[in-house]
Amino acid sequence: MAIPIPSRQLFIDGQWKQPVLSKRIPIINPSTEQTIGYIPAATAEDVELAVDAARKAFFRDKGKDWAAASGAVRAKYLRSIAAKITERKSELAKLEAIDSGKPLDEAAWDIDDVAGCFDYYADLAEGLDAKQKAPVSLPMENFKSYVLKEPLGVVALITPWNYPLLMAVWKVAPALAAGCTAILKPSELASVTCLELAEVCREVGLPPGVLNILTGLGPEAGAPLASHPHVNKIAFTGSSLTGSKIMTSAAQQVKPVSLELGGKSPIVVFEDVDLDKAAEWTAFGCFWTNGQICSATSRLILHESIAAEFLSKLVNWTKNIKISDPFEEGCRLGPVVSEGQYEKILKFISTANSEGATILSGGARPEHLKKGFFVQPTIITDVTTSMQIWREEVFGPVLCVKTFSTEDEAIELANDTHYGLGAAVLSNDLERCDRISKAFQAGIVWINCSQPCFCQAPWGGNKRSGFGRELGEWGLENYLSVKQVTQYVSDEPWGWYQSPAKL
Repeated sequence: MAIPIPSRQLFIDGQWKQPVLSKRIPIINPSTEQTIGYIPAATAEDVELAVDAARKAFFRDKGKDWAAASGAVRAKYLRSIAAKITERKSELAKLEAIDSGKPLDEAAWDIDDVAGCFDYYADLAEGLDAKQKAPVSLPMENFKSYVLKEPLGVVALITPWNYPLLMAVWKVAPALAAGCTAILKPSELASVTCLELAEVCREVGLPPGVLNILTGLGPEAGAPLASHPHVNKIAFTGSSLTGSKIMTSAAQQVKPVSLELGGKSPIVVFEDVDLDKAAEWTAFGCFWTNGQICSATSRLILHESIAAEFLSKLVNWTKNIKISDPFEEGCRLGPVVSEGQYEKILKFISTANSEGATILSGGARPEHLKKGFFVQPTIITDVTTSMQIWREEVFGPVLCVKTFSTEDEAIELANDTHYGLGAAVLSNDLERCDRISKAFQAGIVWINCSQPCFCQAPWGGNKRSGFGRELGEWGLENYLSVKQVTQYVSDEPWGWYQSPAKL
């Protein structure tokens, strides 16, 4: 399907601007491996312009234009953006699918969530007004105290390619709702819809400099943005390695960061489940979004008494997944995002095989697809806890399996990871599910499902999966500072020192 790719520049200070060094990066359609367009490639020179524009927007007219405006004013812009996103849903979904490789049905769902996220944070922005000057109860009657919540300032938002527009908006919407001004740096592997967000902001009249969007490579654009002295906070979603570098950079300036990093999440399946329902959730938890999910439940921990029958059903469910061009009717697994990711995933599978694991199903390119970065949904058994496939994040449609006999053993296996983003438990015994939920060392727990995500609920992990929470009220708090204001209200002098008038 021929989808025209808009030709865009960088979005700085409310205008399209050519990169200072005029660099561009090719857009590769992962289904065909063909170049379908180009995005601008920002460098440190463009970062300077964007940060300067964001600072001016934050302080313009003493903040009255944005930062110090009422939440209700900012909410009007957020709702206008949401409406425009909804209006352009079909086009944006197609651009997302052709750029990232995700099935069109998934991309359309993402765009609905993008609009919903802006609307949700518009409501929270309005709610901020009523929360200002919240009183603090004090033990001394001659003082009164209250709290102000204020935007942090200029924020850098660095986002991944698996949900290109949606995960960008998880940061953009609360940052703008809080009154911050922002520079968004999406992944160079999928930036098209983020540039269209810039066009939406221009159309609704968002004040210049409030949101700036720089596409480009991490070392050339992301690194100078993260280390810029006039950026007040960095919010990053991506790999643990890059997150560690961002923390190091921020530490030099004692700058706050929030990080949503990798995962190797477990899904624990007990013997009392409906096998078909559990098999579908297990497949969905690992193969949704072409397996490219930080929270993918990619370690199946399965009760030994049902292992053979369950795996047989799971293989059947997996073989029934339609693998195709994202635009084909009924597509449920498209290509991974790039040639680099494709080769990395196949190397993980090859290493698992050489270490002694069994490739139960999948493990290669689908035979009917000769072009594109397609990988079959893969199930790997006979896994030990020392194997790479058990310990490292694949970020592709690859599920590894271990069995257990007792609840304690299941918990131990589930927590046997450096990561702590998500975890799922499937059982008809809800008291057991409650025990397991408390025992999981993870920021997100799913009971009898895997991967549902709502903008009203907090999202984030523990251990090497990062810290801080996005979404919900917690997402808004990410971009606010708390100021204590205390007033002496007595007419009496303080009286600590002897008055000179009495000497």
